[in-house]
Amino acid sequence: MPKTPGIDHDLIRELATLLDETGLTEIEFERDGVSVRVARNLSAPAVRPRATEMAISALPAPATASVDPAQHPGAVVSPMVGTAYRGPGPGARPFVEVGSHVKTGDPLLIIEAMKTMNQILAPRSGTVIQILVEDGRPVEYGEPLMIIE
Repeated sequence: MPKTPGIDHDLIRELATLLDETGLTEIEFERDGVSVRVARNLSAPAVRPRATEMAISALPAPATASVDPAQHPGAVVSPMVGTAYRGPGPGARPFVEVGSHVKTGDPLLIIEAMKTMNQILAPRSGTVIQILVEDGRPVEYGEPLMIIE
């Protein structure tokens, strides 16, 4: 009978340290058929990084958007650091556009983190009133991606 490998506490500590250093919210590692996933759930930070402010202010905002996107109750924020893609592949139509009606669980965009494509799903049903990220641009943890009302 094959022996079940024990828990490698040092590996878990190293992965947790890597989470802190990179700002990621989860890491998965596999070796010799043993998979270790380290994740944390943090609420979005109250203060947005300065680079995010500049990126948001550079995008045109609809006339109805007078509220800070990060404070909007319909804001969908990035759960991780990575590169945002609005469509399922290069040259493909975006998952959603401004004015699109979405249901809870519909794909909104993809964030690539550590060569893993992570679908970002609609947390609520509604209409996309603002898209705050450009295709192929880096995003930060907690950065507002779009607003659904």
